[in-house]
Amino acid sequence: MAGGDWEPLLLSIEPRRCKICQQGLYRDQTLFRGGWSRCTVCDEFVHYSCLASGRFKFLKRRPRVCKRCASSEPSSTPKPGDQAA
Repeated sequence: MAGGDWEPLLLSIEPRRCKICQQGLYRDQTLFRGGWSRCTVCDEFVHYSCLASGRFKFLKRRPRVCKRCASSEPSSTPKPGDQAA
């Protein structure tokens, strides 16, 4: 009886959610299926499968950008050699 009251200490912990697919980022579900990473644009945690793909489909874009941020970015970026003089 000297242990005190434990109920307030046993609050449920809500997991983070992927902002793309709205699924929970549970370690036991995503550890062996790719895991998760943080988007460098919006700074949110997303599943690895929800990151934008890179030049090759099996590789992810570097720096890591989620699909939502990748679709809102301008697709054509001027290259230094392409500028007209």
